[in-house]
Amino acid sequence: MRAITVVQAAPGVWLEPTQTWLYTQVINLPAHVESHVFCEATRNLDVFPFPRIHNLENDSRRMQLADRLLRKLRVCRHFAWAKRARELGARLVHSHFGNTAWEFLPVARSCRARHVVSYYGFDVNRLPRRGRWPARYAEVFREVDLVLCEGPHMARCLRELGCPAGKVAVHHLGVPVHEIPFAPRTWTRNERLRVLMAAAFKEKKGLPRGIEALGLLRGSLDLELTIIGGSSPSAEGVAEEQRIHAAIDRAGLRHRVRLLGYQPQRVLHEEARKHHLFLAPSLTAANGDTEGGAPVTLIEMAALGIPIVSTRHCDIPGVIEDEVTGLLAPEADTVALAERIERMVKISDAWASMLVAGRRRVEASFDARAQGVRLAELYAELVDASSP
Repeated sequence: MRAITVVQAAPGVWLEPTQTWLYTQVINLPAHVESHVFCEATRNLDVFPFPRIHNLENDSRRMQLADRLLRKLRVCRHFAWAKRARELGARLVHSHFGNTAWEFLPVARSCRARHVVSYYGFDVNRLPRRGRWPARYAEVFREVDLVLCEGPHMARCLRELGCPAGKVAVHHLGVPVHEIPFAPRTWTRNERLRVLMAAAFKEKKGLPRGIEALGLLRGSLDLELTIIGGSSPSAEGVAEEQRIHAAIDRAGLRHRVRLLGYQPQRVLHEEARKHHLFLAPSLTAANGDTEGGAPVTLIEMAALGIPIVSTRHCDIPGVIEDEVTGLLAPEADTVALAERIERMVKISDAWASMLVAGRRRVEASFDARAQGVRLAELYAELVDASSP
């Protein structure tokens, strides 16, 4: 296939520890797509190495001063990036998150490239409530060529924000299925039930609800809980961490909870293989923040073979089908969540068929290699349509 040079516009830093899914998306594009990551700064390159990263931190003093001046003048920063995109001969810009797309509109204009934007979560439900973002999103929807999202719920949200329906397409995030051995979990009634939750400490993840649901079962079920994740130093992050600790105390689980902090993906998978149940109680936060689509961790857990209890939130039902590949409760309903956990325990003899169905769904719809090929096809369609 014809080579395509693509600017992968990263959300500020390449790459935060919780954004493995973005790295997976970029590195699984086929070889004829030459991706160049544009970012403001780099972090964790030992975990997320990439051969073609263009980092504003490494720009010349002159370029950095120009960028600062543009920021002071409230002009969208684009000077250094636009120059570099033209030098590379970029045919397409792929912006990751809606706010990144707005920042990169001048870059796409400058090099006359097609522009794709992927929305992921806070940029669909939370960011549009703020300040000038409704007007900025109108500009994005007017100028970009294609808007990608994780599932039908997010697609509907984008249309409600004003994105033309003809520009919206569902494109699933993928996981490296070939690197995740299928190890279906089993549980016997004389065993302590080991439950795992893994998420950033954000309200939308619903961790306090999950803890409280387990607390309701403490008297009838021998269980323990492991939590992988942590909070940001922001006021919101600190407040959510406090809510999590308060929920642990209210549930009477202080001596049955392991808090492991943030861990690399390898450790997450190792822990999953030691546990019987994965709990993901996502919900809509008070500030409007949501998953947008579905947590990629759910896809990984389904691929690995651990029973999943989650919620009917955003596009989670597109990954976890109730009573088929897992169990779902209404979001923010602690009692219902406890009932679904209890049901999962009662049907432990039927886990095998549920876990096989979950793995097959991931293989069919969420394989990173296949999704990389599909994304490259979308790129080629746009670039070919613009060729004379």
